[in-house]
Amino acid sequence: MRNKLSKLGPGLLFAGAAIGVSHLVQSTRAGADFGWGFLWALILVNLFKYPFFQYGPRFTVATNTSLLDGYLKLGKGYLRAYFFLNLATMFTIQTAVTIVTAGLASQIFGISDQLVYWSVAITLICTLILWVGKYATLDRIVKWVILTLTITTIIAVGLASIKNTTALSLAQIFPAKTNLLFLIAFMGWMPAPMDISIWHSLWTIEKNKELPTQITLKESLFDFNVGYWVTLILGACFMGLGAFVMFGTGTEFSSQGGVFASQLINLYTSTLGKGVYLLIAIAALTTMFSTTITTLDASPRAMSKTIELLFPNRKRNDYKLWLLILAGGTISIFVFLLSEMGLLIHIATVLSFITAPFYAFLNFKLVRSDQMPQKDKPGKGLQILSILGLLFLTSFALGYLLIL
Repeated sequence: MRNKLSKLGPGLLFAGAAIGVSHLVQSTRAGADFGWGFLWALILVNLFKYPFFQYGPRFTVATNTSLLDGYLKLGKGYLRAYFFLNLATMFTIQTAVTIVTAGLASQIFGISDQLVYWSVAITLICTLILWVGKYATLDRIVKWVILTLTITTIIAVGLASIKNTTALSLAQIFPAKTNLLFLIAFMGWMPAPMDISIWHSLWTIEKNKELPTQITLKESLFDFNVGYWVTLILGACFMGLGAFVMFGTGTEFSSQGGVFASQLINLYTSTLGKGVYLLIAIAALTTMFSTTITTLDASPRAMSKTIELLFPNRKRNDYKLWLLILAGGTISIFVFLLSEMGLLIHIATVLSFITAPFYAFLNFKLVRSDQMPQKDKPGKGLQILSILGLLFLTSFALGYLLIL
């Protein structure tokens, strides 16, 4: 068991990247506005996305290559498409998660309410950690962050349920048209955008470099399942916090992540007592810090690998260059384009939602291709779930475009 635990890593990094705005803001807000009424959506979207995220580590361990290598063999056009899609969204996504982290840090430490200062400081700290420590440091940090986050969140939910005096129904609901866009956004970001499967694939390769023996497929899937189901459990926990603490209060919540996070902590404190302030604050801050540092690592790693594959004559690793580009671009948005954040996030959201079927299709195609050893290909049950998932994601993307 100890050996198996030592090989945990990429799955927890996946959880660290996934458990962010989708959980802290979207899940809590779903609970606050609808009680447990959206639990069906939480379970359904995690079920239908499961195969496509799982195919990241499955393909990587079976072939000892990343999903990006697989995309290249399917055709250079797929890899070029990924490069430009990632380039179009990575700065905005990094800015969005960092500013929520900054809002929480400002609220908790009370040193300054200038989110730009906090955002720049957090970006620089995360960049320094990744620059000096690389994958091994990230792996160790996120393991402790996920453990802390899970324990504090479960305790907070337990306290909230004990102190709750409002009768909550488990009846599931489908929202009216006015709330349909929120439902689509909730399901679109839950547990994470589909391209995170590529990040997981690259982290699996890095983890293998750190170990004396290669990770087996069984060990890799165990690692993935731990991370994936942690994201589902914590999604339900944050929904429960919203339901127990906020549902029926009549409070109007901000659509801005940083402001919402501050409202969240204040409401928890007023409802559950000042004694739990630190508990809630730690849970919220670790949630967003894990997302901030993992996304800051992942996009440069993916862009560097993509450039390496598209231009094989280049013999250098551009990870640190892309790390500086992403950090510099993120800071530039904070300083010069913060007033345009709404538009930038809207563009990133549209691209993330409509490309989900694209990434899902590519991952499914790869694990059924000749690149995969026959013994490691997914079973019939997982393939059927994949086909249902593709239909779901395609319908979901079309529905999103129709109501924009």
